[in-house]
Amino acid sequence: MQHVPFENPGSILTWAKENKYIVTDTQLYKNDPFPQQQDFDWLVIMGGPMNIYEEEKYPWLADEKRFIREAITSGKVIIGLCLGGQLIADCVGGKVTQNAYKEIGWLPIQLSEKARLSPLFSFLPEQPVVFQWHGDTFSVLPEDAECIAQSQACRHQAFIYKKRVFGFQYHMENTRDIIESLVENCKEEMVPDLYVQTPEELLAYPEYIEQNNKWMKLFLTQLEKMYSKGEL
Repeated sequence: MQHVPFENPGSILTWAKENKYIVTDTQLYKNDPFPQQQDFDWLVIMGGPMNIYEEEKYPWLADEKRFIREAITSGKVIIGLCLGGQLIADCVGGKVTQNAYKEIGWLPIQLSEKARLSPLFSFLPEQPVVFQWHGDTFSVLPEDAECIAQSQACRHQAFIYKKRVFGFQYHMENTRDIIESLVENCKEEMVPDLYVQTPEELLAYPEYIEQNNKWMKLFLTQLEKMYSKGEL
């Protein structure tokens, strides 16, 4: 599910193609029709500059939320990134609000001890530096959602819901092209602040981009292994 043309799945799409998976997409900004639930196994929900509560401005948000709820009920593996994670949180009874600080740039997160022991995340360091671009956050999560990461600026950075639904506030899928497009299309959001870096800083660390993409591929590979074994 893609909300704007400049936020595509990046390294997720590369991983899917390398593993010869069939990939379909729904471009919501083009009012593409939603697929039937029986026509897919995994759902990836991308980010976007809109907020989950802007349904008057983006009418397809209401339909997307219904679709996500159906996918959760159907037992799909679901990965939500930034806006995608916020949409999931809203659909499962959480609360999405403006965060105390805007986070834009390469910033460290703190993984929970339980997450670091999980094969899904055991390859990550205790405080990985990841790419952030958000002003809102899932400020409240339901009881059956487990928060697995936080940062100095944001209490809820990632969560797991019912073992197979994942919400990430940050982006490990972003390539250099995507980051350049974010700067080009959303530069007005980059108001100097404690956790907001400059456009130059966002592009100054190619090693961070490479490492984040590697981590995303490792996560997807481990997720696929557990899925194929029926461990989710």
